[in-house]
Formats: sequence, structure tokens, C-alpha cells
Amino acid sequence: MKLQGFLIALLILTSIVSINNSFAYEPIPITISSEMDKLQFDGKWTVWNEWKKSTLTEYGGNIPIKLRSAHQGDYIYILADVIGDIHIDKGLDKAVLCFDTENDKTEIPNENDYCFVSALGGKNSPTLQGGSPLVLTNHFKQIDSHDDYIGYGSVSDENDRYTNIPHATYEFRIPIEVIGRSNIYGFYLGVYDAHTDQTVTWPEGINVERNEIPSPSLWGEIYSPDKSLPEFELPFLLLIPSMILIILFTKQKRFFKL
Repeated sequence: MKLQGFLIALLILTSIVSINNSFAYEPIPITISSEMDKLQFDGKWTVWNEWKKSTLTEYGGNIPIKLRSAHQGDYIYILADVIGDIHIDKGLDKAVLCFDTENDKTEIPNENDYCFVSALGGKNSPTLQGGSPLVLTNHFKQIDSHDDYIGYGSVSDENDRYTNIPHATYEFRIPIEVIGRSNIYGFYLGVYDAHTDQTVTWPEGINVERNEIPSPSLWGEIYSPDKSLPEFELPFLLLIPSMILIILFTKQKRFFKL
């Protein structure tokens, strides 16, 4: 019996270690905010407290990044404040933001995977969708961007919350109509610094070339801790009391029949 108990305990311990090793990252929480619709999209902190009411994730090592995330209404908002990229290379520095809408972490990107690209100082910010047979394009193809999508890269100024030294910053507004409402998405962010020819990734430690998008199987996760992202529409909320009244009325009729 003692041997059996020891083996069971060993099996449980091994499982826990295995689970911990399978997540070399902490999933990013994305909370609801009431201030995101007031953002001015210019690729930087327009005022020092503009992104204050959002989740902060810090990473990057030699090229530190302050990642802010929030959602409100029909949009997800992401700010990549690359405080470690102080060498401004317009048109070359860029950020690639990706969502695995089914979080199925496939080896090859499929139609459920979307990426949004913003070059520093660039006028175009393309939307990419997985499912392409072409290895050369990382199995992504460019599609028409949603009218409400915004991806903007610019140089910070004195309003930056973290440093006065000019550096690359990227702002995104992602329409939920594109990626669908969910409490959890697969998530990847790659920021390319042309000066060092290095891509800083989240999750950290993914080795990628300049124009490479890694397999969704390597992406992390972003989630709504209060499960508020799939917000119910008002008509549905109004329907709930009616449903409760119908159920109570039905039960009352059955009671009187008895």
C-alpha cells in the first residue's frame, strides 16, 4: 500500500512539473476599461495618463517593452511601448500583433489566425489571415482591413509614461468583429528593431527572422480575467427577466394542477 501511495504521489508531482514546463509564460490578462474610447491614435502616449486604465505587462530583457492591453465595447486595444528601441528606423522598425481566435495552437496557421502589422512611421497597416499554402509568406495572406481597424507606429515624446528618451511605440485598435468574442485567445507580439536586427517576442524566447511569423503552436495566451469580453447585447439582457417570469409562471400552474 505504501508503495502504491508513493507511486501515485510521484505521478501527481510529475504531472504538475510537466504542466508548469508547458507554460513558459504567464498568460496576459486583458481587462475591461471605460477610457479606451477616448484614445487619440497617434502611435504614442498623447497625454501621460492616456493608457493608465489598462493592464500592464513588462518584458523584453535588453530591449524592454511595456505592453498595455484593454478592451471596451467592440474593440481590443494594445499598446507596445518599446522603451528599449531608441534608434529610430522609420519604415524598418515594426510590430506584428497576432490572435489565434480558436486558441487551437496549430502548427500551420489556418483561417482562425489573424495578424496585424504596423511599421514605424508607415502609412499602411495590413491585416493578415492564415490559411495560405505559401511557406514564403509564413502561410499568411493579406486581406482587406476592417474599416475600424487602426495600427499606428510612431516616436514617443515627453508625454511617455516611462521615459523622456524618444523610442518606438505602436498602438492598435482591433475590431472584435474580425477576431470574434472570446474569453481567451492565442496571442503573439513580435517587435522588430532594425538597429540590432533583433525581434523581441511575446512569449519571450521565440527565435524568428525579420519577416517571420512563428507557428501558432508557439504563441501565448491573452484572456479576460473577469470573463467580460463576450459582453451580452442589451436585447439579450432584457430577455432574461422575461424567461425567468415564464419559468416561474409555468411552475406555478403545475403546482395548482396538483
